[in-house]
Amino acid sequence: MKAVFQTKQFWILQRSALICATVGLSLGVLYSFGGLIIDTLVSLELISSNETPGLSYGTVLAFGALIGMPAIGFVFGVVLGLVLIPLHALYFKLK
Repeated sequence: MKAVFQTKQFWILQRSALICATVGLSLGVLYSFGGLIIDTLVSLELISSNETPGLSYGTVLAFGALIGMPAIGFVFGVVLGLVLIPLHALYFKLK
């Protein structure tokens, strides 16, 4: 019984980390490529903006979100899984 419970704990941790990392990757893609499109349009003077000068080093740095946001999501997912495991155990203990 203990091995089954430990497997379930690992499954909860694994799934929460995977889901949060996937959400982080999706948001990172949206942020980096969305910023690239806006910066390109500003550089080509198709739109005007007071918030961005166009293509610059900031555009390159925004692609760091493709690595950073999934990593942050993964860490958040692991922490979330570590919180959910005792709640899961408590739920089935009370049931």
